[in-house]
Amino acid sequence: MDNPADKPVDSAAADRPVDGRDRDGEGRARNARPRDGLGRPLPYGADGVPRQPEGVVRAPRETVTEAQRLLDDGKPFHAHEVFEDAWKSGPEEERELWRGLAQLAVGLTHSARGNATGGARLLRRGAGAVTGWAASGSGRERPYGMDLGAVAGWARELAGEVEGGGPVDAAARAPRLRG
Repeated sequence: MDNPADKPVDSAAADRPVDGRDRDGEGRARNARPRDGLGRPLPYGADGVPRQPEGVVRAPRETVTEAQRLLDDGKPFHAHEVFEDAWKSGPEEERELWRGLAQLAVGLTHSARGNATGGARLLRRGAGAVTGWAASGSGRERPYGMDLGAVAGWARELAGEVEGGGPVDAAARAPRLRG
């Protein structure tokens, strides 16, 4: 096997970028490795779940609907990306709401991955953010049909549960954003 053409091909290596770094069309670093439903990177060449496109501007109700679908499918990492798009593209007075919802989704992600400390911390932080937003002058208790009190209660309850046990099933423990 002195001839390089006779050597076995590592299909995972074939999918890696030539320069060792994934880049987007504008040259910015972007990890293109496939990911599982909880956002964990998989080896190059593995089958992953489709990633959420970045920078999508959605109407707020569309954001809630898409995030709920992903949460129900056990993909809280991907739901966090939907909330992050709303946080980055929405009006300034709603950024704390969307950021808090993104933190809740990441908290569920960490809880499902078995990271009880990080999961509980992010669930509580997100619950505080959404209740703080609702209590503020610009906030509302049920924006876009979401029941923020119930969502915050779900997050605090789950935070207590994950601190005392192992990983949770993300789909089974998904919040009901609209009550």
